[in-house]
Amino acid sequence: MKKVKIIYNPSSGRQIIQRRIDSICKILLDNGYIVGKVATQKKDDAMYETIKCCQEDWDIIVACGGDGTVNEVATGIIIGRKKIPVAILAAGTVNDFANYMGLPRDSKEFCDMIMNENTIDVDLGKWGDKYFVNVAAGGFLTNVAHQVPSESKNVLGRMAYYIEGLREIPKQMFNGINVKITSEEYSSEEEIFLFLVSNSSSIGGFKMLAPKAQVEDGLLDCIIIRKSEIQDVLSIFINVLTGEHVNHPNVKYFKTKKITIESEDTVPVDIDGEYGGTLPATFQVVHRSFRIFN
Repeated sequence: MKKVKIIYNPSSGRQIIQRRIDSICKILLDNGYIVGKVATQKKDDAMYETIKCCQEDWDIIVACGGDGTVNEVATGIIIGRKKIPVAILAAGTVNDFANYMGLPRDSKEFCDMIMNENTIDVDLGKWGDKYFVNVAAGGFLTNVAHQVPSESKNVLGRMAYYIEGLREIPKQMFNGINVKITSEEYSSEEEIFLFLVSNSSSIGGFKMLAPKAQVEDGLLDCIIIRKSEIQDVLSIFINVLTGEHVNHPNVKYFKTKKITIESEDTVPVDIDGEYGGTLPATFQVVHRSFRIFN
């Protein structure tokens, strides 16, 4: 009998997700699985619980929450040094990675995915001792995710991000960042609005922000948006919906295994929707290090 540990963020989705978890537990138990579940209470709880799962010989982990919860589980897998397959149940305000992978939310379909045992090994990004499943970002509006109070996320959902973003636009609109970018594919010193180092194409709810991204290709997709006039910024962000923004002359888009970004400014870096620290940073890919059900 296989053992399944469900690690879930109780503040994500509240009653709806709790009912879904109960339904998933019943289906798995009825099909002969041993099931345990634990609710996270604070930051890093999911990571520490995952490390315990690696030590206690659990066969499967279900990560239920937003991108931050998935990030912690992936980090725990790396630290625990055991590639336990993870089933991701999207439940947070932003679920870019789960949405990109097209993972099921229906309880029966989700359990069928687990019982069919189809898995793939996907890449992770790494910065020092931190890992990211989806994206590392800095600059214009990238601090919004970790500035929104959790209470607002719970009540307003994605709308909380939009409201915070509207507040930040007047403050940040004309603030460029002087950076030095170093990679095998592209190096420069320039003034930019923002940078994104991504594993998937879906970032911040925009499905085509890194349109050529693939989670198994051993490469990170880098998007650099240079400081621009207001009309260019509007053009770039309008074209984000179709992925055509990468063809704008003020946008640099390339793939790399490793990139270093430095700045004399204090530039916060967002890692999968959470504050990760400040520049300088060297981001690199960890090829096919995270096994997920698909």
